[in-house]
Amino acid sequence: MTEPSTTPAPAAPMMAPHSLPNGAELVLRVMPMPADANANGDVFGGWIMAQVDLAGAVLPARIAKGRIATVAVNQFVFKQPVSIGDLLSFYARVTRIGNTSVSVHVEVYAERNPANLQVVKVTEADLTYVAIDLQGQPRPVPR
Repeated sequence: MTEPSTTPAPAAPMMAPHSLPNGAELVLRVMPMPADANANGDVFGGWIMAQVDLAGAVLPARIAKGRIATVAVNQFVFKQPVSIGDLLSFYARVTRIGNTSVSVHVEVYAERNPANLQVVKVTEADLTYVAIDLQGQPRPVPR
């Protein structure tokens, strides 16, 4: 009888995109489900926009150290369709910190067809969030 191997299996290759913007941070990973798609199997743009808003809020919430609200979607570009089974990775980087606001750039990459390790940029957006107090009024971003 042979003993089982104690050598660990090789780690799966990293699927991070090669052209991430400087300072980008992975803030969200999600896989769309059938309820998120239309009859053709393409994921609804509104669902992707909601995920980008969630991902975009991560860094501003840390910086603001409290409640924030989306104040503007400055740019939103859909580059490729997203399908059921794509694993989406959302990368964000802060582009500006103002007196009461924080702007971020979000890039979304889809891992498709795990056998081929295909990674494609599907969406990118620029959003602005404002720090707010308990009454919903703008407040200064802590320095």
